[in-house]
Amino acid sequence: MSDKKLATIAVRTGIESDTQHNAVVPPIYLTSTYSFPQLGELPQYDYSRSGNPTRNMLADALAELEGGAGGVVTSCGTAAINLLASALLGPGDLVVAPHDCYGGTYRLFNTRANKGDFKVLFVDQTDPEALAQALAQEPKLVWVETPSNPLLRIVDVEALCRDAKQHGALVAVDNTFLSPILQQPISLGADFVIHSTTKYINGHSDVVGGVLISKDAEQAEEIAWWANCIGATGAPFDAYLTLRGLRTLAPRMRLHEENSAKILAYLQQQPLVGQIYHPSQPEHPGHEIAIKQQKGFGSMLSFEIAGTYAQLETFVHGLKFFSLAESLGGTESLICHPASMTHRAMSDEAQAEAGLKPSLLRLSVGLEDADDLIADLDQAFKQAAEVAE
Repeated sequence: MSDKKLATIAVRTGIESDTQHNAVVPPIYLTSTYSFPQLGELPQYDYSRSGNPTRNMLADALAELEGGAGGVVTSCGTAAINLLASALLGPGDLVVAPHDCYGGTYRLFNTRANKGDFKVLFVDQTDPEALAQALAQEPKLVWVETPSNPLLRIVDVEALCRDAKQHGALVAVDNTFLSPILQQPISLGADFVIHSTTKYINGHSDVVGGVLISKDAEQAEEIAWWANCIGATGAPFDAYLTLRGLRTLAPRMRLHEENSAKILAYLQQQPLVGQIYHPSQPEHPGHEIAIKQQKGFGSMLSFEIAGTYAQLETFVHGLKFFSLAESLGGTESLICHPASMTHRAMSDEAQAEAGLKPSLLRLSVGLEDADDLIADLDQAFKQAAEVAE
């Protein structure tokens, strides 16, 4: 682990690294190919799919933030998941994944398993008995998403890693919802950490990307080999923008959390709001685990409309400062209907099994003034209350 604080790593990575013109901010290398010094002499970089200084700088920064040995920046978060599956799993290998994971993750694992690439078992990882039965099948990989998307279930990463290793399984944690500022799964025993850097790490909703970070240096090299082999690496310009976004990650996360806490307090007083899903609530089943393994509760929250679907539609339509859109973690606030948006790749049966109801809405709380956001929610709820039940 680095002795620098996380905010310092995020801000200072690459600063004053330019030796040609002494630029404070590192330059961007948009080249697709590199010249060889002479015939038979291999340079550090030969082709940008294999390696690129800008992309490698971002990968190094994220690996240091997560306490990993190395990382690979990919074209999107799903590419990072697929990279890990391609590198680790073969026919007959089993991956145990959460039954309420992100819809794109569910689709990827389910589709590749149906092709016979590997086997997948979706279980409620917060159920000790279900998890123990799954681990007894000797999986090759356990995929963890905590907090989960969109129900914000919390998995005890340290306990799960300990149990998984007793069965010879590797553990990968999707840390997208919290970022390394609020959670570092490798320090809890995980072997891999995955981010959709599209979200909080970039933070401005203008770049799609991902990263796969390895705890072990040898595995990091193998992952890099596979990334080059299957062409999963990200573009240099995207890496440049993401590195720029990374520099403000720590202060952004603080304001995201502050705004989310104020909105949560508001939602708890609204008659049209049913169950709220956020681990900061003492009644949340994962509250104590979250306190133990996280440095904050994050700014994602979900809630159910305690009314009709027509009221839900009216509420969403009436919002002015929450854009109806997928994704999360940007400066702007978003609202999402998981059943018809992010998780529509799951069948109705799979959604029901995971506890995803048609009445569920997910908020990605942005950096606008919290009073404006609350006023917007309030006027939309008033419109919804006028709709006949």
